Amino acid sequence: MPNNNEFIMNDVLISYRNVELCRGENIILRGVNFEQRKSEFVYIIGRVGSGKSTFLKTLYCDIPISKGEVASILDYDLMKIKKKQIPLLRRKVGVVFQDFQLLTDRSVYRNLEFVLRSTGWKDKHAIEERIQEVLVQVGMVTKGYKMPYELSGGEQQHIAIAGAY
Repeated sequence: MPNNNEFIMNDVLISYRNVELCRGENIILRGVNFEQRKSEFVYIIGRVGSGKSTFLKTLYCDIPISKGEVASILDYDLMKIKKKQIPLLRRKVGVVFQDFQLLTDRSVYRNLEFVLRSTGWKDKHAIEERIQEVLVQVGMVTKGYKMPYELSGGEQQHIAIAGAY
């Protein structure tokens, strides 16, 4: 049985302590302290240009961490992560982008298939099952054949969420 300190440490999904985030020469955020534990739901809100997207992009290593004491997600040290580890991290982190990032030349089904294949899925049957499962979860099971432009904004968002599962 772990002691309370071990349980607390294992319960932490994301931990940033005194982190600095830069884009080029510009410091975007300084002194970031953030922790998220399992079962917590977090909203990140702020004015346009306040650094929300920069912070989120550091979580999946699209933007590197400039400085800090601790920057980790799912036991990956974001300050020491190797390039070859980034795809492994990204397979564990679901991201829903503001603009949905749907490929306009592919159906909903093909968009979801692309996401799965690009994150390491190979078995055709397993891919088909997973696509059906996530479409059911987001209430879009009848929309797999549609193209993104045939969907409403809300439906596109549901598909983006399905892709992040």
